Amino acid sequence: MSVQTAVKRVTAPDIRARKNGEPIVMLTSYHAHTASLVDRYCDVILVGDSLGNVMHGFETTVPVTLDMMILQGHAVMRGSKHALVVVDMPFGSYEASKEQAFHSAARILKETHCGAVKLEGGKRMAETIAFLTQRGIPVMGHIGLTPQSINTLGSFRAQGRSEAAWAPIEEDAKAVAEAGAFAMVVEAVAEPLAKKITASIDVPTIGIGASSACDGQVLVLEDMLGLSPWTPKFVKRYGDLGPAIQEAIESYAKDVRSRAFPGPEHVYGMIKPKVVASND
Repeated sequence: MSVQTAVKRVTAPDIRARKNGEPIVMLTSYHAHTASLVDRYCDVILVGDSLGNVMHGFETTVPVTLDMMILQGHAVMRGSKHALVVVDMPFGSYEASKEQAFHSAARILKETHCGAVKLEGGKRMAETIAFLTQRGIPVMGHIGLTPQSINTLGSFRAQGRSEAAWAPIEEDAKAVAEAGAFAMVVEAVAEPLAKKITASIDVPTIGIGASSACDGQVLVLEDMLGLSPWTPKFVKRYGDLGPAIQEAIESYAKDVRSRAFPGPEHVYGMIKPKVVASND
C-alpha cells in the first residue's frame, strides 16, 4: 500500500525568511477552483478585499464585510494545499481599536484556517499590528496606496512620485516592520522609493505597481488574466480570457437557439430491459 506524503503548507515564518532570497510569487484568489490552479505555482494566495470589485461589482473595496472575506477565505483554503493563504481584513473590521482587530482576525483564522491576515496602514496601525502578532496572529502589512482609504485619498493615484512625499511612506514601512509584520505589500509607489524601502527594512516587500526591486510581486488574478474591464498601468496581462469566454458563451447561446445543443451525445437514452432466458 502506497503512503502519500502530506503537503506542507508555506507559513508566515517561511515567507519572512525569503527576505533578499528567491522572489515571492503571490496572486489573489476568491474561489476553490481558481485556488487549486494558483496553488501549483504561488508561494502566497491572497484572498483580497478586491473581491468587492471582482465578484460583486463594487466601485471600491469599502463595502466588503468580514463575513464575505471569511466565506471566500474558507473556499480558497479548501481549494489549496501548499501556498500560505492570507485573508484581507476589510474596512471597518480593525480600525476602531486593537481589541476589535484581534476579535476580527481571530475569527478569520478560526473560521477559515488560513495562515495570516493582511491589513492596511502604516504608523497609525503599528500598535494594532504589534498587538496581533504578540497574540499569535501573523500579519502582513500594506503601505503606499491603500485602497480602503479611497474616500480620503480621493483617487487611486500612485504615491511617492516626488522625493518630498517619501518620508511619511518610509516611516510607514519602518513602523510596520518594527511592529512585527512578517511581510508587507507596497502598492503603487515610485520605483526609487520602493527600492529604498526594500533595502531599508528586514522583512520582505511584495510589490504591486512598485517595480521588480521588491522581494516579491502580487497581482489580482482577474487583472492578469484579462478578465477585468479596466487594466491598471502596473498590470501585465498574461492572458486575454475575457474575449474567449464571451465567444464561448455566444456559441452556446447560438446552439441552444438553433437546437444544435444538446446533441445525441449529450442526452440519456432508455435502458433496454434485460431478456430473461426461459427454462422451458
